[in-house]
Amino acid sequence: MSDYSYASAEKSAAAIRAKAGSRSPVVGIILGSGLGGLADKIEDAVRIPYGEVPGFPEPKALGHAGTLICGTLAGKQVVAMAGRFHIYEGHAPALAAFPVRVMHVLGVRTLFVSNAAGGVNERYHAGDLMIIADHLNLMFTNPLIGPQQPGEERFTDMSSAYDDKLRGLLRNAANAISVQIHEGVYAALLGPSYETPAEVRMLRTLGADAIGMSTVPEVLVARALGMRVAGISAITNAASGVSPLPVSHSEVLDVGRQVASTFEAIVTDFVSRLD
Repeated sequence: MSDYSYASAEKSAAAIRAKAGSRSPVVGIILGSGLGGLADKIEDAVRIPYGEVPGFPEPKALGHAGTLICGTLAGKQVVAMAGRFHIYEGHAPALAAFPVRVMHVLGVRTLFVSNAAGGVNERYHAGDLMIIADHLNLMFTNPLIGPQQPGEERFTDMSSAYDDKLRGLLRNAANAISVQIHEGVYAALLGPSYETPAEVRMLRTLGADAIGMSTVPEVLVARALGMRVAGISAITNAASGVSPLPVSHSEVLDVGRQVASTFEAIVTDFVSRLD
């Protein structure tokens, strides 16, 4: 399947409804590398392997289970992705963001995104969490390129890509469990190679606090559809040059698992606070 239009999203949503029943999720959740444990907190869950959803390929990245979960979290109907599709796997940008169109058809109007990220800000340490306040799209591509899709704004305003009120709810959720949380700018690059020390210095100069290889395509489509967006980056390692140690994906997954309980508590409390 190479058509990731809104019409294709309707077909995918129909297949999900056929398995999950007449659920009406209001919150969509996309879980990044090592952060999929939140899926186990979803109650009354129906779990659908990606292979059973039209247009969803099996994810190849380690730490991405490849399961769509429909159920209840903190009293809200949610649909969650345990695993995402990365452009570095060879997927088109439109596919990386396609699940957001599917979520919108299902009824989602608030999207929560998460990712594992390298810390560019020298004040950040492995195991910290960062509320995404803004992003830098350094993937140099955009899933909105192509025919305008129904319900999507052609020239999307990105002046407040990450909703101010939702960011406040995330801060409140972190405060409720006495967790210090950063707030900063996420830079998205294509990957799959990690950045060089020189590139990290460049990114710091540009204003990035954390870097990763995902998330931005999903946010672009969500905003074009008028969805509210909030997000958290789990700082799983210091970016190249910030620390003398080499960067490895196994480290990313290990730290993701270490922060999982804190991350899950914040997101659950955040969802409970939503209107």
